[in-house]
Amino acid sequence: MEQYSGVFDPEELSVLGSLFDRAVSALPPSMQTPENRTAIAKLILERTAAGNTQLSCLTNLLITISPQG
Repeated sequence: MEQYSGVFDPEELSVLGSLFDRAVSALPPSMQTPENRTAIAKLILERTAAGNTQLSCLTNLLITISPQG
């Protein structure tokens, strides 16, 4: 992804949305609260702003812990 500018193209949004969905689904149902969903979304956006390396690390972690992993 390009340097963070606060605007994402549709492909980037699709990737980020998929990452968010996987992160939420990796949580036990009791932890899938609105507060945790918001925290996950912020974490993904912060890592995206920091660059591809941090987003890749987060993606690898989520793949590892995901039930679909």
